[in-house]
Amino acid sequence: MATGDDGDDAGGAAARICADLVRIDTTNRGEGDARPERPAAEHVAGLLDGAGADPVVVESAPGRASVLARVPGTDPSAPPFLIHGHLDVVPADAAEWTVPPFAGEVRDGCVWGRGTIDMKGTLAMTLAVVARRLREGRRTRGDLLLAFLADEECTGEYGSRFVAREHREFFTGCTEAISESGGYSVEAGGARVYPIATGERGTAWMRLTARGKAGHGSKPAPANAVAEIAHAVSRIAAHRWPVRLTPGVRALLDGLADALGTTIDHDRLDAEAARLGDVGRLFAGTIRNSANPTRLDAGYKVNVVPGTATAHVDGRYLPGTGDEFLATIDRLLGPAVAREFVNFEEAPAADPAGPTFAALAGALRAEDPGARPVPYVMEGGTDAKSFHRIGITSYGFAPLRLSPDLDYLGMFHGVDERVPIDGLAFGTRVLDRFLDTR
Repeated sequence: MATGDDGDDAGGAAARICADLVRIDTTNRGEGDARPERPAAEHVAGLLDGAGADPVVVESAPGRASVLARVPGTDPSAPPFLIHGHLDVVPADAAEWTVPPFAGEVRDGCVWGRGTIDMKGTLAMTLAVVARRLREGRRTRGDLLLAFLADEECTGEYGSRFVAREHREFFTGCTEAISESGGYSVEAGGARVYPIATGERGTAWMRLTARGKAGHGSKPAPANAVAEIAHAVSRIAAHRWPVRLTPGVRALLDGLADALGTTIDHDRLDAEAARLGDVGRLFAGTIRNSANPTRLDAGYKVNVVPGTATAHVDGRYLPGTGDEFLATIDRLLGPAVAREFVNFEEAPAADPAGPTFAALAGALRAEDPGARPVPYVMEGGTDAKSFHRIGITSYGFAPLRLSPDLDYLGMFHGVDERVPIDGLAFGTRVLDRFLDTR
């Protein structure tokens, strides 16, 4: 069994690293309001340096730091392979939590705290595996690239976008990667399904602006910007997006039907998602595009009609549906409301039938003979989008075998986030097996 530096098992080693990372508060509220990732980056760099790697800490702005490291492989002609993950976390309100969210407390066989799932637990597994392999003198065939990044919980401008743009040479020759959100177990109907992400929806974060005529609140206001933005937001919120079955989602549905020994009716997928419970959640949010109003800003005084009003909308679109998505948004907005992108990213996709997916699935089956790996498309987005821009395809793979009563998906950005130590041990073994194939 894998061991940590002081002789503990792999789960214990990863748990210690995870707890230490949780205690370094890297809260990212977005729009530049973030606690600096530099302390966490320096901690990670120290662990890599102590294991014999040669990390470099790079900054995109004061305190907004990422770590890059290249572990040489045995065959200079083999392509390098990238593992990337993020150091930042979303905010946590301590009053809502059972334990302090940045205490890194171990309780009931789990490490608790903000980031244990998203995604300091995965970083800890990666660091534990890399350290073990370096101690034992085991190398991948191609170079192993590691990127521990700032700012994923916003746009990645201070992290993945920065390194992909300003440190492009570090990734030369690399075409594939793994990162977060995949490889975890979901139990249903006597089967243990492991979704491996082979794509994610594109991102279209938009600022909407309505312009009218400012005036006194007691007078008629035929060009009322507040009313125009409210009507537009209401139309977007009420719109029922049609089902669009992309190849990635079809592959998931076929894989689930086979794993569960059931038939999934493609003509009533909302009902099927509800029927299948936790497994249904894997496709419930990726069978159609979505647009959720998230912010409204207008006015400064009750008796003044403002001249402008704005709103923000979080739009997500499936691979291949970007043009349809934007045309629908423009129709719903109407002529009186303009849109601009706060963030726009294409929807990346990976090959669910290729050798890398097969190797990921094989590593899971080797550690869990009952594993049923399936491809799936993520609802949200990751740093994979930044690396997609420079020709690197990412698979979502953060392997964990979980108890069926643990609401893993509900803990992303949720309360009482925690990761089981035995799940971390499982994940380190799976990652180690997978790296033997690189």
